[in-house]
Amino acid sequence: MSDEGHDHDEDGHEMPHREAFSHDPIGHTQAGAGMSVGELVEEYGHAGIGAADLHEAADIYAEMLGDDDVTNFFGLAGAMVPAGMRQVVADLIRDGHIDALVTTGANLTHDAIEAVGGKHHHGQEHAEGMSEREFDEQLRDEEVDRIYNVYLPQEHFALFESHLREHVFPQVERTVSIQEFSEALGKANAEVNEEQGIEEDAGIAAAAYENDVPIYVPAIQDSVLGLQAWMYSQTSDFALDALGDMTHITDLAFEAEKAGAMVVGGGVPKNYVLQTMLVVPEAYDYAVQLTMDPPNTGGLSGATLDEARSWGKLEKAARNASVYADATITLPLVVAAARDRLDGAE
Repeated sequence: MSDEGHDHDEDGHEMPHREAFSHDPIGHTQAGAGMSVGELVEEYGHAGIGAADLHEAADIYAEMLGDDDVTNFFGLAGAMVPAGMRQVVADLIRDGHIDALVTTGANLTHDAIEAVGGKHHHGQEHAEGMSEREFDEQLRDEEVDRIYNVYLPQEHFALFESHLREHVFPQVERTVSIQEFSEALGKANAEVNEEQGIEEDAGIAAAAYENDVPIYVPAIQDSVLGLQAWMYSQTSDFALDALGDMTHITDLAFEAEKAGAMVVGGGVPKNYVLQTMLVVPEAYDYAVQLTMDPPNTGGLSGATLDEARSWGKLEKAARNASVYADATITLPLVVAAARDRLDGAE
């Protein structure tokens, strides 16, 4: 560097001094036949914008999963089960990659429906020659519920209600925490799935029950599962202790040597995962979030993980990445790439 504060290139030409800039040229991603997902995501690391973010997320997630000292908290919001992400999460649980799951009552509702024989179906968000309203009115007459381009026949909710009343509620005829209730649901899902020879996997709650992974559902009232629980409580001794889980999850965070958070979507599950660190001495050492919500509205769902650091939810030195894209696309990519890296490290 010269006395005037300028740098010089290899040929001795004077260049401005650049503190914020480092020489790290963008490469160009290659996508070829026969590439594994892990190889493709490695190629993303040469690129910029969202590709670079996804590469960083996969790198951090692989480090989280590969460190046996990390307690992994997983937040799952949005319509991830009806959209077809159920097996990804169940397999992570079975492989020991999730130590605590925070999700919505809706995801557990749809998970249980599949566990006991119901199915979600490919659909469409509109029909040619028909307004969206007219199309949805037709679906209502046909007793089919729509989740964007996924259909669920309403008779599956009747199947779900019968399952709860026959196999779940009789096991919890008392005041229980939401975590205890989700455990009873997982147990019933596993048993019915096996007894009836259901072709579909027993799913997320069953995998959690079988592997002693707690499931927390802090906004359970905001779901068909919550509605069913409320209705059953009107004529029985069953009740949910909404605060009971907080001791359980806080103890898990307090005892963690290191902690990592994978947050899919936003809303209550995201906040519940992150806020746990406000009442323990430490904070998250790793965090990845997959969301479509923008950060500039000030809403929690899109808030950056750097912002969470200002609250003390992440350690100052925590590795973190946010990927702003459809989580039904990014979650399988990040998980597959992380798994590929772990397999290669063995």
